[in-house]
Amino acid sequence: MIKYYKKFIITSEPFNAELLSGILWTLDIAGINEENDRVEVFTNDKVKITKDKIKSLLQKLISEKLILSLRIEEESAENKNWNEEWEKSLTVIEVSDKIAIKPSAKEYQAKENQIIIEINPKMSFGTGEHQTTKLMLQALEKHIKRGMKVLDVGTGTGIIAIASIKLGAAYAVGIDNDEWSYLNAEENCRLNRVESEIKIMLSEINGVKENNFEIIAANIQKNTLIEIAEDLQHRIRQNGILVLSGLLREDEPDILAKYCILGFKLLEIIKMDEWIAVILSFNQEI
Repeated sequence: MIKYYKKFIITSEPFNAELLSGILWTLDIAGINEENDRVEVFTNDKVKITKDKIKSLLQKLISEKLILSLRIEEESAENKNWNEEWEKSLTVIEVSDKIAIKPSAKEYQAKENQIIIEINPKMSFGTGEHQTTKLMLQALEKHIKRGMKVLDVGTGTGIIAIASIKLGAAYAVGIDNDEWSYLNAEENCRLNRVESEIKIMLSEINGVKENNFEIIAANIQKNTLIEIAEDLQHRIRQNGILVLSGLLREDEPDILAKYCILGFKLLEIIKMDEWIAVILSFNQEI
């Protein structure tokens, strides 16, 4: 007898797959598929998840003005391992001529001098598919110098911390307040053989006692970046580089207003579609 799952199709304006998926994974769901214009959530018959429950959870994104609107449709879907189906859909992503991200189940022949970051994805964010992850990696490729000390805030799969070491950093700390992310990041560090150079912490930013980081990277949404600005300021060294993303183009003025008053100076803004990464340097004398 064929069993059926519930399938919820979620769209938003603007569409932000990482933002939606990151919140939806807090529910007891069977899996998520991300498409170009929608997120598909699958639940089994043992878990009472309703359209209203999902709407209530996501409504805060509208109240926080992270999205303008959302739409949720409900269907029935044949029983499958939806997380496995999602993993099959992942492909190798060439972020630049120098960096490629390879799901562990995929074959890929590296190009000469190409850095390969291998990810065993257990979640639908931080896999390199989203524009903000690509922007972060492009910024790191430009600014990391050999021997640097890096802090990755909201590490997710650990991809930014791992890339930092492979680009030449000597040491990185990756923090996340989500246990699933913490475990997946540790696994991916081992997969890339960089676990001795990276410390993964299940922690908020205030749990990081180290400071004098030469680069801090944070790929989080705008409101959180504004909330933790002073925490980042206290952990970056003089003339250190701060890379911020998870940001839409219209977020730029609010981010600059907050960070420039703390002694940060804008170096560059890089863009991809509607997304941006803001790159700043810190000078406490300003």
